[in-house]
Amino acid sequence: MKYYLFRLIIMLFLCCSVLITKAQQRTYENPIIPGFYPDPSVCKVNDTYYLVNSSFEYFPAIPIWKSTDLIHWKQVGHVLTRTSQLNLANTKPSNGIYAPTIRYHEGIFYVVVTNVQGNKGYTNFYVTTTNPEGAWSDPIYYDQSGIDPSLFFDSDGKVYFQSNRATKPTDARAIYQSEIDIRTGKRLSDIKLIWKGSGGSYVEGPHIYNRNGWYYLLTAEGGTAYGHMVAIARSKNIWGPYESNPKNPILTNRMSYASLQGTGHADMIQANDSSWWLVHLAFRPAIDGIHFIGRETCLTPMRWHNDWPIVNDSGQAVILNKTIPSNYKPSTIKPFSTTVNTNFDTSFSMEWVYLRNPDSSNYDIHLRKGWLALRGNAFHLNDIANPTCILRRQQHFNFTATTTIDFSPNTSNEEAGMTLLMDNRFHYDFYVTQSGQNTVLELRYTLDSLEHVYKSIPLPKGNVTLIVKGDKRNYQFYYQLPYGKLVFVGTLNTRFLGTEVSGGYNGVMIGLYATGKGISATAPAFFDEFTYVPSN
Repeated sequence: MKYYLFRLIIMLFLCCSVLITKAQQRTYENPIIPGFYPDPSVCKVNDTYYLVNSSFEYFPAIPIWKSTDLIHWKQVGHVLTRTSQLNLANTKPSNGIYAPTIRYHEGIFYVVVTNVQGNKGYTNFYVTTTNPEGAWSDPIYYDQSGIDPSLFFDSDGKVYFQSNRATKPTDARAIYQSEIDIRTGKRLSDIKLIWKGSGGSYVEGPHIYNRNGWYYLLTAEGGTAYGHMVAIARSKNIWGPYESNPKNPILTNRMSYASLQGTGHADMIQANDSSWWLVHLAFRPAIDGIHFIGRETCLTPMRWHNDWPIVNDSGQAVILNKTIPSNYKPSTIKPFSTTVNTNFDTSFSMEWVYLRNPDSSNYDIHLRKGWLALRGNAFHLNDIANPTCILRRQQHFNFTATTTIDFSPNTSNEEAGMTLLMDNRFHYDFYVTQSGQNTVLELRYTLDSLEHVYKSIPLPKGNVTLIVKGDKRNYQFYYQLPYGKLVFVGTLNTRFLGTEVSGGYNGVMIGLYATGKGISATAPAFFDEFTYVPSN
């Protein structure tokens, strides 16, 4: 009897394990693209989705992704890869490329975007291609102001352009529209204010859709912080008047204690199974409400009721979602969960970017086989310029980043190493330099006007491995000499790189740099591989 009871218990345990495993597999987690990838826009061609993000002062600009299930995304390139398309010289942090929209019409992909240049205002333009994984055209400029532009291709062949200003940056924040000749970029109508929004501040991020005889105008409101939200209006005429959804906002986490906050700036997409989805941005606060990874790309299910959209039933976004896209393959590896090794035998992989347009002569993968040589120019990370550096997003709270550097500086102004960069005023640097006649390893923090070398350690000649470990509260810095033990250097708090401290719209970038701090460096810095390891 005991034997049969034991067998029954084992069978029940196995059945419960299978059910739990299946339940776990029938979910997905936000963000679907973690790290500093804000302002998503999406389109679909047959069974493939394409998505783009803002990139601000980084180059190449506008990362582009593709997916077949809306969950697993692979970066397939950048939209703006040539200086003839985008010159970011003197672009301030959190200026540059704002909120692109991607659309597909009759065999052609369109990306329309704003280049923000501070007091110079807003320049809107679009580029085209027939192959989103290849080269895109040079810009076609359009004479309507505002940010977050969008395009709508109507069934009668007309094309409309939307943004949140008319002709000048001082126009009231609202949604404005004009008809455009999409072949030439000529404006075919006056610019008309079509909706002032649902009552939230900073009305922006417009997109228009047509469904069941209604034109729907989707907007972002409330500012891209804790009060962010998504609102919608509808009209029988594309020029309005637009009726506000009585249940606006349709998406916001502003009154919640959720692990996702700042939900907003959305785009809608219908899957082949007729289900509807909202891609949008959100951020994950770390400690004391500070967020530093940046605004990230999320996905939330939606449905229609009485010709109005209902988002996730609750109107809030969550991290763990039980409604899944029809093509989602739960057996596939969880997105962005594996180690990323960057070997410098060939050109950089797509996650790497530069600060503004780079001087390619300062980057060399042929000088020493298997190593990246960085030649420091006169610019430092503090400068609004193009210092010699390559950067990738911090995508997880818990991670380890590792690189090995071989650098013999000739003067005290030459330094090279690893940086954790929010912008030119807020960054942590872990680098090799010269002090007197000695080579030293230093850990420095730059917090606006406060700059301090936290620790300086003499080094012997030769290679040194630099390691940074991160969690929600701290970054910890270590080094290791060849065949030596791991040595702890110091701890710096994540909060001081947070958006609530530094301001702006960026997220923390991790990368490698070299500088001559006022003059060109005479010694190149060699880096052997960069490894980024996410952890739970």
